[in-house]
Amino acid sequence: MTDLIVIGGGLAGSEAAWQAAEQGLSVELYEMRPKLETGAHTTNFLAELVCSNSLGSNLPDRAAGLLKNELRMMGSLLMRLAEETSVPAGAALAVDRDGFASVVTEAIEGHPNIQLVREEMPDVPDTPTIIASGPLTSNKLSQSILALSGEEHLYFYDAISPIVSLDSINMDVAFRASRYDKGDEEVGDYINCPMNKEEYEAFVAALIEAERIELKSFEQDMKSGVNAGAHTFFEGCLPIEIIAQRGLDSLAYGPMRPVGLRDPRTDKRPHAVVQLRQDNLAGTMYNLVGFQTNLKFPEQRRVLRMIPGLENGEFLRYGQMHRNTFIFSPKLLAPTLQWRERSNLFFAGQITGAEGYVGNIATGLLAGLNAARLYKGDMPLELPSTSMLGALCHYITHADASDFQPMKANFGIMPPLTDGVRRNKRQRAAAYAERALEDLETYLSQQSVETKMEGVHA
Repeated sequence: MTDLIVIGGGLAGSEAAWQAAEQGLSVELYEMRPKLETGAHTTNFLAELVCSNSLGSNLPDRAAGLLKNELRMMGSLLMRLAEETSVPAGAALAVDRDGFASVVTEAIEGHPNIQLVREEMPDVPDTPTIIASGPLTSNKLSQSILALSGEEHLYFYDAISPIVSLDSINMDVAFRASRYDKGDEEVGDYINCPMNKEEYEAFVAALIEAERIELKSFEQDMKSGVNAGAHTFFEGCLPIEIIAQRGLDSLAYGPMRPVGLRDPRTDKRPHAVVQLRQDNLAGTMYNLVGFQTNLKFPEQRRVLRMIPGLENGEFLRYGQMHRNTFIFSPKLLAPTLQWRERSNLFFAGQITGAEGYVGNIATGLLAGLNAARLYKGDMPLELPSTSMLGALCHYITHADASDFQPMKANFGIMPPLTDGVRRNKRQRAAAYAERALEDLETYLSQQSVETKMEGVHA
């Protein structure tokens, strides 16, 4: 007998299913792939990372690092598996893309309380359910959610970065370094392709003029409930050609900013730089950091080979843009991630407007725990807004309804510090993080939720 249905086998759905199953619930996890493809995924693994392979900063005084520590405290499966499959990325946590998805799939398939169902769930079930179907929710399920909500979906377009073979990178031009080289453990984690002013300006001009991929039919299908426009993008994941259109220096002050780097050939800071980050454990694949693009594949090969060091680049994956859908959470969801009009229906992941891999995992964890608590007759957790996860859930369920956009973890959504102490930016971040972990630990203790504190305060 099934106690809970989870729809979607991405980061949020996998974490949600695991958390509920660990609490003793019998869970059916529905994943429509491979019977129904998305147009963006390339494997049949659960928790496949479609865009970057980085989960962001691991530093405890960064927003992403704080959210990771909160997840560690609350016993996240996916955080543990991400660390087990990590690849060098300086102060960030990046993973071997296929290795990570593979071990998540093994963990879910091997759990005695989880039944993985490789079928589309076309309708919102009447029984206890978590919907974590992600940005590429199927047309039928989208229509069912649309009918339930009485609202139109919101939308934007998202994009993924190209991946290049290590062997094809010209290391006579490119060099290994991390920005500012903050400690020996970071040196060499990134490969940097430097540009002078002339090379940069020629590259920008080529980007703007290059041909782009036309939107796929599923991107524009009005039956999906997504009224998608060709010029609507998520600001946190803009294609480089869109950034380039905003001004000559936009890329140099964005993903190509050269701060903290020196070209060993000249011992000077480059005018701009393209950073490459290791994408797999073997170290044979590198992705172009922040280089989401929707140029046609031959155009990507032509334009990206203008980057010094990539003259003979072998592209193992080209960039691609895809539809990304999310619901109107400020009106529809409570901070517990429950549907306001139906207590046994939860939403988690990108479909809520929680942006970023770690945000997806975190909302999945909370939805899974809360579904289990509701099943057992306990009050669902509404985390303190002084914690990063609590602040993120509060934001997406209380944001200005006139301008609701997806939100990543950041200190700007947290309540201000009230102790009156004057601090610089980094000191404020450290104080936010310290307060968050203390308040979250206290709250969870009061709610009798087991925490795993070892190493979290480091």
